[in-house]
Amino acid sequence: MRNLFLLLLVTLLTACGGSDDNSQQEVAQPPVTPTPPSAISLCDQSTSSVNWEALMSEDCDNLASYGLFIDPTTPTSDAVEPGLHYELSSQLFTNYAAKYRFLFIPDGGQITFNLTDTFEFPTGTVLTKTFSMPYDTQIKDAENQVLIETRLLIKREAGWTTLPYQWQDGEAKLAQAGADIPHTLNHQGQVETFNYHVPSRVECKLCHQLNRNGSSNISPIGLKAHLLNHDINYRGETINQLTLWQRLNILTGLPNLQEIAHAPSLFDSQSNLTQRVKGYLDINCAHCHRAEGFASISGLRLGFHINHTSYQYGVCKQPPGWDGGPKGLSYDIVPGNGEHSILLYRQELNEPKDRMPPLGRSLIHTEAVELIKHWIDSLPPSLGSCQ
Repeated sequence: MRNLFLLLLVTLLTACGGSDDNSQQEVAQPPVTPTPPSAISLCDQSTSSVNWEALMSEDCDNLASYGLFIDPTTPTSDAVEPGLHYELSSQLFTNYAAKYRFLFIPDGGQITFNLTDTFEFPTGTVLTKTFSMPYDTQIKDAENQVLIETRLLIKREAGWTTLPYQWQDGEAKLAQAGADIPHTLNHQGQVETFNYHVPSRVECKLCHQLNRNGSSNISPIGLKAHLLNHDINYRGETINQLTLWQRLNILTGLPNLQEIAHAPSLFDSQSNLTQRVKGYLDINCAHCHRAEGFASISGLRLGFHINHTSYQYGVCKQPPGWDGGPKGLSYDIVPGNGEHSILLYRQELNEPKDRMPPLGRSLIHTEAVELIKHWIDSLPPSLGSCQ
């Protein structure tokens, strides 16, 4: 009986993987399929040159990922090649912010000149605009400014796209939904505390959209001949900006400079007041107040090349869809009477439903309001009878 028990015990141990010398047999494991490494984002690539691949395909969380500036904490100077600083002769008002603009054209790309409208840009073009707010508008040096935002316009294969970046602690982070940033400003002895608004991507589109052939597309605003046709300093040389672009082989179709209009700064007292005001209204208003713009239904057309004595420019024109505000005004421009002109009045109002432009400012541009009033007052009443 005892021998039979031992025989059964040995049989059981052998079936369970045991052995008569008490060693364990290894259990076979299924084959392991190696896990491929996760794809590295183009935004994470380290490069000393412009990160064109990321610019064309990814919305990077950090502005620095695109490699646009030699010092990524200083987007106001020293762009990486082929970045080129450019200047507009008349400025869009944004709460007295200083603005720094750069243009990046991919190798071999060219801009197509247009005499009256925005230039056509090659796929791959990148436009950067950095907004830096002063603490005192009378002091111009960088130590008196704080970086607020950098906006990108990128022309990808599918068209232009907008990317707003907010600066904080030396970094610019993508602000998809926008942001409100408290700021205190001393302007000629008057202290203003307000929220500077960084626009969301949706709000960017409101200003930059053009509706053509049944579709809505984003387009640059300020890159027009009359706003670029002026002298700048390039590496110590004074040269016409458009001539420079032609010399650098990034602009094609440039005619004789005498054929191109020039929109002077609103505050260039040596220039014609009408041209100064029209340049200001063009850069601040015409992107919406044009046939393809967001405010097309208003019928008001404020492009630089529109006849400023015409009905479509607002002379004795009643705007649809606005109640006239607290004053109950009726006409966009009343020749000889700025006080009763809606065009001026809405630049003095600051409620969201009334102010113009509706986005981009929290403060009233008092100096501009004064000059535009002077211009309207100078228009002969004989231009139209607003009765």
